[in-house]
Amino acid sequence: MTTTRSKPRAVSKTRTVPVPQPDLTPVEMIEAAVALRPLLREKQVETEAAGRILDEVNAACDAAGFYRALQPRRFGGYEFDLPTFAKVMIEVARGCPSTGWVVAFTAGHTHIFAKYPIATQAEAYGTTGEFRAPMVSGREASARRVDGGYVVDGRWDYASGIDVSTHFFAQAPVKVEGEEEAKGQAIALLDRDQYEIEHNWAMLGMQGSGSNRVLVSNVFVPEARVVERNLLAPSTAGAQERMFESPMYAGPSGNILMCEIAAVAIGTGYAALDCYEEILQRRTVPRSPKIRAEDREFQVYFGEAMGLLDLAKSALVGCSQQFMDACRDDVAGKAPFTNEIGQRIVQVEQQCCKLAGDAMNIMFRTSGSSEAKPGRAMQRYFRDMSTLLTHVSLTHDRTFETISKMHFGLDKPPVEAPATLGK
Repeated sequence: MTTTRSKPRAVSKTRTVPVPQPDLTPVEMIEAAVALRPLLREKQVETEAAGRILDEVNAACDAAGFYRALQPRRFGGYEFDLPTFAKVMIEVARGCPSTGWVVAFTAGHTHIFAKYPIATQAEAYGTTGEFRAPMVSGREASARRVDGGYVVDGRWDYASGIDVSTHFFAQAPVKVEGEEEAKGQAIALLDRDQYEIEHNWAMLGMQGSGSNRVLVSNVFVPEARVVERNLLAPSTAGAQERMFESPMYAGPSGNILMCEIAAVAIGTGYAALDCYEEILQRRTVPRSPKIRAEDREFQVYFGEAMGLLDLAKSALVGCSQQFMDACRDDVAGKAPFTNEIGQRIVQVEQQCCKLAGDAMNIMFRTSGSSEAKPGRAMQRYFRDMSTLLTHVSLTHDRTFETISKMHFGLDKPPVEAPATLGK
């Protein structure tokens, strides 16, 4: 077995990266996402056929700063808050769901990276701050502890955006020499030259997301690039999450990941609503010359779908602000960011996806059979939403159960009764 090692690079712990557009505001980034909609829609078919985000589209998203929305300002990012991130990603997905999936599922991961050692971040961001890193948990993978670091090996499926990545977060069970059972989980940061891509993404929807397989063959990763603690859950680690001005980085990254998928679901729903509006203004009521937009039945359908999407968007922005408030209170020492708070926000984020899916079902069902033909936009949006809703994170029942157990104190291991009790 051979092990490959990347060459170490000199790192300055005080390095900062210039922000591409220093005066860019959250409103301007949201407006940029709206302005990009015509290009994204024009390229939808080509993106799906290519099975990945197009270079032209990726360059436009990069230039607009979308990938840097949550990135620390110290390393060339905009360090905007989570509500802004949600609004931007909704608009990107409204232009093209597959593109929205790629951008959201890489841009959000800078929140995870903000919890790595500061020197590691400086090294990876380099002098440009360009950073796009999918993260996947690998079933057939391992991170074996060795002197000075870990040897990472295996394969990771569903790495969304891997074709335009600069890095990859490989999540894998930790293996210790001489022991069979894994010792927890590790997240290792790999450079682009340390992994290969196998193009095996062939799904019903989100075909343009390029969620392909990543292959890693016995790559040595230095200890500073590997984190074993759970970055998705609230942490009591303290100072590590307080390296930056925004308190946002002190919060659990699990809520960021759920915000990503909820934003894309809502954006996909709005894309379908735009399409549905065009259908209602173009098609007539069955066996009638009346335009569907003028018919009460279809007005009800349109109004309900729009209401569900507006509700989902308001809920996502609201719980994103709740996340920011909880982070601020935690950093200020007013109240800890507990597991229950995090899971209650997750619950809302999951319900946003459900609301968007319900809206999609109304529109697809009432669009007419001809809109379900291959090549039709409504059919594409339906396929995209259907695929999105299969995501492993959307386990609503499990979340409901977890929250209840936390609330009633049943998530803690039982305390053994004293030996004399009952005697």
